Amino acid sequence: MTKCMVGAAALVLALGATTQISQAAEANDSLTLPKGFHASVVHPGVGAGARHIAVRANGDLFISSNARKDAPHIGITVVRMGKDHKPIATERFAVGKVENGTAIRFYKGALYAATNKTIYRFTFTGNEMVPGAEPQVVVDGFPGTGHENLGLDFDNKGKMYVSVAGQGNICNDPNVPKTSRAVGLMPCPQLVGRSGVWTFDPTKMNQKFPADGEQIATGVRDMMAVSWSHTLNGFYGVMQDRNGTAHAFGDAVSEGADADSIAEEMHRLDKGANLGWPYSYYDMSQKARILAPEYGGNGTKPIADGTNYSTPVVNFPAHSSPLDLQFYEGKQFPKEYRGGAFVVMHGGGGAGLLPGGYHGYNVQFVPVVDGKLGTPQPFAEGLAGPDASYKNGPKTMARPSGAAVAPDGSLYVVEEKKGKVWRISYDGKN
Repeated sequence: MTKCMVGAAALVLALGATTQISQAAEANDSLTLPKGFHASVVHPGVGAGARHIAVRANGDLFISSNARKDAPHIGITVVRMGKDHKPIATERFAVGKVENGTAIRFYKGALYAATNKTIYRFTFTGNEMVPGAEPQVVVDGFPGTGHENLGLDFDNKGKMYVSVAGQGNICNDPNVPKTSRAVGLMPCPQLVGRSGVWTFDPTKMNQKFPADGEQIATGVRDMMAVSWSHTLNGFYGVMQDRNGTAHAFGDAVSEGADADSIAEEMHRLDKGANLGWPYSYYDMSQKARILAPEYGGNGTKPIADGTNYSTPVVNFPAHSSPLDLQFYEGKQFPKEYRGGAFVVMHGGGGAGLLPGGYHGYNVQFVPVVDGKLGTPQPFAEGLAGPDASYKNGPKTMARPSGAAVAPDGSLYVVEEKKGKVWRISYDGKN
């Protein structure tokens, strides 16, 4: 791994002006990348709350947003890139209207973008940056509560895949006093009309959720990191698994190694897939699916024989917080990257600061080995700050949130604190 220092002189603030950024402000741009890769900051910040990226065929970047109490409503940001890979101009549209869903993709030249309740389609005339035509409603009626963000992508046969998360962390019985040990509802009502994956026809407008879609998967807690793999011919997603298990069920799962073994699970989402939430979780140390403590589990008790839950194809450490998934279909990177998966880890956090930091705050790469996804490996480190102590929510300088592959095969990465955007390229030189 080599360090790629990104200087302030290369930064261009695209909102029509060029801005010099102090070296101190860019101190966290000491990315650690594999040999032969290089990073440059192409935008110092499109705005707090920036989430996912979609790249148009002409190279324009479209960045979704997740408005919060501490982040302004910025809608969708468009960054027009020049041939020198520097921004020419930046514009925004759909401010206050298309945000909080974060999902954003191009399909057959049109931009599909989600709020927490609606998926819109934007069409373009010529090379316009901002679509002049009014957006069309593709699907409306998503829950819009609980874990609000939707995941979105398209296969090679004309289907649009949408992941819809659950309502909360676990499916606890509200009638059980908060001072008592939580008890899970059986069956969990959140598995009806949400907590799963649906397919829709992307060419048909004004569809209603869930009536006009087909549900293909269930047992999803929270999963916005989704993508179709052309190499593996399947739809994949990385689920953010349960939080606070050791705190709520200390007699079953202890703080430290036990809690850290509750995986962030990556699944292939074929029709009939059941990811097991809220009744179970996958334990990385035991290499087994374990019964959740609110359903009678003790931290080691496996699920009942005959229970048809899916087995993850890849597992990541607890609380890495996967936010985006992109399969590499480009040709610029070396052949060992072709068809593999980049997973953007937003990073964990808590009430206190961990001296060694939380998991995540990086971009992981999962190669394809013998036709299957292999072992994850670090790809982009150092995004949070100069050392591991910056991998703490309140302290971090950047929280990676999205990635996208450009037409030339380079990789764009965005973070959400300022909306900073990096371009990672490969030339084989150290």
